[in-house]
Amino acid sequence: MMRSRTILRLLVLGALLFLLGIDVSFLMDFPFVRDIQRDTAGTILLLSNFFLTLMIGLPISLSLGFSALLTAFYLKIPAMIVFQKISAGINAFSLTAIPFFILAGQIMSEGGIASQIVEFSKLIVGRVRGGLAMVNIIASMFFGGVSGSSVADTSSIGAILIPAMEKEGYDREFSVAVTVTSSTQGIIIPPSHNMIIYSLAAGGVSIGALFMAGYIPGVMVGIAQMIVAYIIARKKNYPRAEKVPLKEALRIARNSILGLLVAIIIIVGIVAGIFTATEASVVAVVYAMVITLFVYRSLNLKSLVTVFKNATLTIAQVLFLIANASAFSYIMAYLRIPYTVAHGLLQITDNKYLLMLLINGVLLVLGMIMDMAPLILIVTPVLLPIVTQLGWSPIQFGIILLLNLSIGLCTPPVGNTLFVGCAVGKTTIEKVMKAIWPFYIAMIVVLLLVTYVPWFTMFLGSKFGG
Repeated sequence: MMRSRTILRLLVLGALLFLLGIDVSFLMDFPFVRDIQRDTAGTILLLSNFFLTLMIGLPISLSLGFSALLTAFYLKIPAMIVFQKISAGINAFSLTAIPFFILAGQIMSEGGIASQIVEFSKLIVGRVRGGLAMVNIIASMFFGGVSGSSVADTSSIGAILIPAMEKEGYDREFSVAVTVTSSTQGIIIPPSHNMIIYSLAAGGVSIGALFMAGYIPGVMVGIAQMIVAYIIARKKNYPRAEKVPLKEALRIARNSILGLLVAIIIIVGIVAGIFTATEASVVAVVYAMVITLFVYRSLNLKSLVTVFKNATLTIAQVLFLIANASAFSYIMAYLRIPYTVAHGLLQITDNKYLLMLLINGVLLVLGMIMDMAPLILIVTPVLLPIVTQLGWSPIQFGIILLLNLSIGLCTPPVGNTLFVGCAVGKTTIEKVMKAIWPFYIAMIVVLLLVTYVPWFTMFLGSKFGG
């Protein structure tokens, strides 16, 4: 063990020195780099500096901005242009929806709506073999459609159901695996602020169309996970939940439906043209505050201050990331990186089905090593022209992209949702990985179906702005 750690540290140190050497060579204009084509040299400097700053521990948002600025300096692009791109990156009205959706999700997460949804889910699937696992998945489907955040889903629903499942005789690692993988439905089932980020990166794809296109794939992920959970529950003889009396069932349904209404209001309002996605985000915040303050009474003014504080921190991180990624994307476009990547992929094969399989593989690997939001902003300008040339709709590709990256949220080494789930379940990633792989397979099967059968996204997506 000690020897392997030493070897790993030496490899990391070697990579750091190599990347640092590349940066110094180009910036100091050493003789052996002068013959390299200008665009190629800029691309090497941009990417090497990005990975170097990531490896030394710089936040990814700063890595994007610093890499763009340093490469602009090398290419003799005025720094003012880079700062203008940073400013312009968040100067879009559609981005206003992101802070409000994040705030609405935070209010619902802290306001007890998750516990109401868990109780409601027990009414639907609690009596099935492995009922609590099914409840976990259904609850994530509902709560994901309300909060739009897999981390919020894992931390809130996981805190309720992981101990409950363990108490009923479920393995802890299985309980964590179900919670982590099912929470990714919040990325696909609207409202999802990541869909808004994709819309921005894709040049203005209809947010309403993306929202509608996410419903069927999101439900498919949930059904696939329920099939896996049922098979494992039968094999390990996990218990059924107890029957709920009718009077109690009616009370639970009444209370939980009030929380679930927010997702219905948002989607119906957008589809009917009553309000835009940005206006819908404000409606979601107002509705969530009314429900949690005056109906459930789970929040008060003091706790609401904490909610606003936590939401503000998240919003600042997301917007700062988008701003810096805009400058990074500008430098990529200036260096014609999207064209180069597209040309390189098309040289491998001209079969569009094999190319989409290759793109899915690349996205799955990238999702394992980078966070979702920066990846959306970086890869969309690169890959979208390729897939549209192959005949895929930007709406369908958006769901494919989010499905790929949602799998990355529950895979090491940079799976934020996986880390949160292990922390909530008080276990280790190594133990959870033994229980989680069947759920990976189910998610990948859904990904392939969504990739090669456009109906799953476009049936609803094309009905609204497709």
